[in-house]
Amino acid sequence: MQAAAPLLKDVFGFDAFRPGQEEIVEAVVAGQNVLAIMPTGGGKSLCFQLPALMREGVTVVISPLIALMRDQVRAMQEAGVGAGALTSGNTDEETDAVWEGLEAGTLKLLYMAPERLAAGAVTGMLKRVGVSLIAVDEAHCVSQWGHDFRPDYLRIGELRRALDVPLAAFTATADTETRAEIIQKLFDGAAPQSFLHGFDRPNIHLAFSAKNKPRDQILNFAAARKGQSGIVYCGTRAKTEGIARALNDAGQKAIHYHGGMEAEDRRIAERRFQQEDGLIVVATVAFGMGVDKPDIRWVAHADLPKSIEAYYQEIGRAGRDGAPAETLTLFGADDIRLRRAQIDEGLAPPERRATDHARLNALLGLAEALTCRRKTLLGYFDELEVTCGRCDLCDTPADVFDGTTAVRKALSAMLRTDEWFGAGHLIDILLGIETDKVRARGHTGLSTYGVGTEYDRNQWQAVFRQMMGHDLIRPDPTRHGALRMTDAALPILKGEAQISLRRDSIKAASATRRPAVKQMVSEEDAPLLSALKAKRRALAEAAKVPAYIIFTDRTLIEMAETRPRDLDAMAGVGGVGAKKLATYGDTFLEVINGAAQDMHPTRRKLAGRDAGQVYDQLLQIQADLTRGAAGTDKPLSCSASQLAKVAQLREADENMLQRLLGERRSDRFGAAFLDVLRDAG
Repeated sequence: MQAAAPLLKDVFGFDAFRPGQEEIVEAVVAGQNVLAIMPTGGGKSLCFQLPALMREGVTVVISPLIALMRDQVRAMQEAGVGAGALTSGNTDEETDAVWEGLEAGTLKLLYMAPERLAAGAVTGMLKRVGVSLIAVDEAHCVSQWGHDFRPDYLRIGELRRALDVPLAAFTATADTETRAEIIQKLFDGAAPQSFLHGFDRPNIHLAFSAKNKPRDQILNFAAARKGQSGIVYCGTRAKTEGIARALNDAGQKAIHYHGGMEAEDRRIAERRFQQEDGLIVVATVAFGMGVDKPDIRWVAHADLPKSIEAYYQEIGRAGRDGAPAETLTLFGADDIRLRRAQIDEGLAPPERRATDHARLNALLGLAEALTCRRKTLLGYFDELEVTCGRCDLCDTPADVFDGTTAVRKALSAMLRTDEWFGAGHLIDILLGIETDKVRARGHTGLSTYGVGTEYDRNQWQAVFRQMMGHDLIRPDPTRHGALRMTDAALPILKGEAQISLRRDSIKAASATRRPAVKQMVSEEDAPLLSALKAKRRALAEAAKVPAYIIFTDRTLIEMAETRPRDLDAMAGVGGVGAKKLATYGDTFLEVINGAAQDMHPTRRKLAGRDAGQVYDQLLQIQADLTRGAAGTDKPLSCSASQLAKVAQLREADENMLQRLLGERRSDRFGAAFLDVLRDAG
């Protein structure tokens, strides 16, 4: 079994594990069943990719989307790892290459969608090729409580039993109910080794805003971040196309994406987003789960997400490289009514609908939060020790007022109209506006008619929206969306409880907020970063791969800031593994320093290692002693491969050097070489 540290550096280009990764890797390598819940961008994929290289046999990775699999396969192949995917999107040549790799024993990672498990012959095939580990990505898809339920994930438990191999399941979002169902469905209820490494993504700035000319709000948010890759999530297909057109008309690079598009058009959109810098995709939630693009700088929701889990998953697509990223979520009363109606009109049993209402309430509580959003968000996942400073409410505390009187007036208007009307009619009553509907129903004679003139219509809409956010009122689908009180509203109506509301949430929200993201590099390093990005783009286009497969933004930023002068220094840059150093090292050094480094191929293989420095010292000694200590002997030298072997010796003596170099070379160089090796040890 190979050691983790050399593989971590040489294959993945990392000097150390991220927090929480090492213990998960150790458990997976040891053959334990594992459930790991890690934040998006926390490095989940490495926790099964690295063990796959350390263990014998093939690791099967069950993954939900073709785009996600293809991204990870490309990244592994680029790092020199045998990986392949069996998907419906394969060409015949790609499928043949996968089978050849399995038969030859050179494939370490085999990706497949859960739907493929429906084929009866799959289990027999996996037994034959020597599968030793199953890894399940996006494991929350197995849960009815999760937000991306996939029925075919239910077959994974059967596969684990049939192959009798350990299983490692990974997800970024799983509350208590979802975790319990994952354990039941994948591990037959037998508790796996569980790792819960927190949900905090401190690099992501959280912000919500009430809808107020929402298209302008999205356009202004994008304009303040022009040139940065972003995603805009919309609730409808038509809205994706409309906002994409508006962004293009405003001078942005934007495309739309939704499930109604032709498959080839979706593939083109995915490829453009992966390969083009600064492109915005305006999409339904069908987009993004399969996008492993690390340098998405912002995510905006033009409509309220379905749940707090869905929200967390979708904003988690920003800032996967760890650099600062931003989010904006717009919400309004119509969003809340729609989400409530989707729950109430569904076919789920009553207890499921009650849980779904509670989950939506949690998201609305986040939208209408009075204090730190991160504390509210992470509190939902039972994380109580929270440090923020990166949300809109920490930037500018909410303008909170005692809303008890306003809420009691609204509840009274509902009560006196027998809870048969929506917010629009109730606001007409509170404002004393004698519409045909108000007059026809005799509501001008109500005691609540005209009692709410201290607020205008927009302010009352915000009050009703916040009442829904506090789960004081819900639309009733049997009454065509009429608002009805919940039990939580009764103490307020009776004067037994008070409630605070946000005054600032009703203010105009279309003003541009200054970006929270700082300039990526200093003004001095910015031109070099642009040149490195241009070179990366050219290489990516030539290879027809996403730009970040070559190097991520984070790696290029470190190159621009540290300006490595040679391959040894380049090897110390985060994200530069041995394979990428060999493939791209000279090219990027030429951009940085104006000329590539002239280095023997054998020495190049030792770049970034201690043995490389030892090799250089041995080479200098050889030059000094080529004609002997007196400079009068016949010229003699070692081959590059001999010097490399000596440089990598941990312990050496005269006999070992004589076996490596031969008697003549050992006599001339041996003593001096041994001095260098002792000093290096």
